Amino acid sequence: MTESSSYFTPDELRQWQFGLQQANLNNVLCHCRRCDHTWVASAAEPCRCGSKGIEAIPCWQFPDD
Repeated sequence: MTESSSYFTPDELRQWQFGLQQANLNNVLCHCRRCDHTWVASAAEPCRCGSKGIEAIPCWQFPDD
C-alpha cells in the first residue's frame, strides 16, 4: 500500500473520523502531570491546580473489561 492509497473510501474515512469524534465526547481521560489529579472531560483542559501540563487520552482506547 502506498502513502496515497487508503483502506477507506473518502466517505468511509469521514464516517470513521466522525465515529471517533463522537466517542471522544465527554470521554477524555485527563491526568495532571503537576498534582497527579485525574478526571474525565470532553476535551483536554487545564487542571484545577491551574497547570496546563495535562496528559489527555481518549477513553475509547481502553478495553471495557
